[in-house]
Amino acid sequence: MERRLIDFWVGIFVALGIAATAFISLNVANLTTSTSGPTYELIAEFENIGNLKVKAPVKNSGVIIGRVKEIYLDTNKQMAAAKLEIEHSYQFSIDASASIFTSGLLGEQYVSIEEGYEEEKLKPGDTLFITSSAMVLEKLISEYIFSKASEGVE
Repeated sequence: MERRLIDFWVGIFVALGIAATAFISLNVANLTTSTSGPTYELIAEFENIGNLKVKAPVKNSGVIIGRVKEIYLDTNKQMAAAKLEIEHSYQFSIDASASIFTSGLLGEQYVSIEEGYEEEKLKPGDTLFITSSAMVLEKLISEYIFSKASEGVE
């Protein structure tokens, strides 16, 4: 009887460990949903999205207000576009801007939306035209190297 009781408690402990590991993994990977109500879509066009991923957070003033729903290439404009799923309680003016930033040590990227000054609000499906693309480290390094190399030639 005592052996069965020990096996029971070991099983409970293992199950709790697996559940805790799954919970932590989902939180670290940003796969848990943060939207608690109805949402609407906005589209943001960028010259370069860097390592932005689907389900990456969309933030305003550091608060998660939505997620990146889809990323695709607009072949007519040759620009990357991201469909953003925003909680309906957050509304932005037509001159709002979107930027791609990097957070954390792992280099996770997210979209930050900054409010504009116009009174007219964006409607579901509208496009954010004022955008700032992701900084690509390789591009910055190559620009620095080539600028230093050109200084040496002159």
